[in-house]
Amino acid sequence: MKALAWHGNHDVRVDNVPDPAIEQPTDAIVRITSTAICGSDLHLYEVLGPFIDEGDILGHEPMGIVEEVGSSVEHIKPGDRVVIPFNIVCGHCWMCDRQLFAHCETTQNREWGMGASFFGYTKLYGQVPGGQAEFLRVPQAHFGPIKVPEGPPDDRFLYLSDVLPTSWQAVEYADIPKGGSVAVFGLGPIGQMSSRIAQHKGHRVIAVDLVPERLEMARQHGIEVVNLKNHDDVAETIKEMTDGRGPDSVIDAVGMEAHGSPVGKFAHKVVGLLPDRVAQTVMQTGGLDRTAALNLCFNTVCRGGTVSLSGVYGGTATPINMLQIFDKGIQIKMGQAHVKRWIDDIMPLLTEDGDPLGVDDFATHKMPLEQAPHGYEIFQKKQDGAIKVVLQP
Repeated sequence: MKALAWHGNHDVRVDNVPDPAIEQPTDAIVRITSTAICGSDLHLYEVLGPFIDEGDILGHEPMGIVEEVGSSVEHIKPGDRVVIPFNIVCGHCWMCDRQLFAHCETTQNREWGMGASFFGYTKLYGQVPGGQAEFLRVPQAHFGPIKVPEGPPDDRFLYLSDVLPTSWQAVEYADIPKGGSVAVFGLGPIGQMSSRIAQHKGHRVIAVDLVPERLEMARQHGIEVVNLKNHDDVAETIKEMTDGRGPDSVIDAVGMEAHGSPVGKFAHKVVGLLPDRVAQTVMQTGGLDRTAALNLCFNTVCRGGTVSLSGVYGGTATPINMLQIFDKGIQIKMGQAHVKRWIDDIMPLLTEDGDPLGVDDFATHKMPLEQAPHGYEIFQKKQDGAIKVVLQP
């Protein structure tokens, strides 16, 4: 089969690789019909090379048709249309019983001190072959895959794999009071959808970015936007928009590759030049994140407010202003999305009449799998209005 494989920083290629096969009774094989490029994939493209091997298959936002199932898989069968959550989880351990699926004890990566495995994402999370491919072996398929109705195009359901549950959790974790306000920093896929979900729930949303196409997409969905380039002090600008106090909550949908952090950007490049073993140690003990967005969140949120982090941070010694956080009484909630925890909340918005979250036209670019390297490049460089890229094997 054809699959997108990692060959180095800024070097992904479509390779011919062996077809996957059933290895465990709880496996399934899915023929992929759509698979998206995630912002987290860009971390592999540029930052996290020390934790990935050449030839590893990328991608964790797939859906498709079940081709084959193992003997212990009963809730899906060949021919079913399914979305595959990025978490690989058993559904029955202590953590899964509490719907903390990102911490599944069956697939935790204890060697690295990390949580549940997920598709297409480094040794830290299991090094499981990903879904930017023609076929995918799905471990723990007795629980993971989400059956979706026939009929609507893939775009209606594809984002259940990651974008929608991650954004839903970001809004839930933000703990926005009824009729309250939230600022969303970053208008990539997660920031866009978090803004729409918060608005759908009746909150005032102020979204911040510096890419014109991203700002325009949010504006078209009725979101108030602030262009980072047009304001010397964005935190003060948003406070002026919210009675001088700041919004009740802030969502950081940017993460460790934020603009405006030259030291962090330089650190990323230096680590990328080190031998893997040395680079791994540096990344596991150093403060390598670009913290511009994170600091803006703390500066912007009102006293007693909540900051919800959905952007990925990778450093273990990243400095933050603890005095400010303590003095303002800021609550912080974060983590990988517990995908299946939120599906029952989201599914009615996809299956009932209308398209309240605008998923049908969310993808800005669709292309065959063979063009995936181009898709990564324009997404990473924010070129050609690329906000969400979907590959169609």
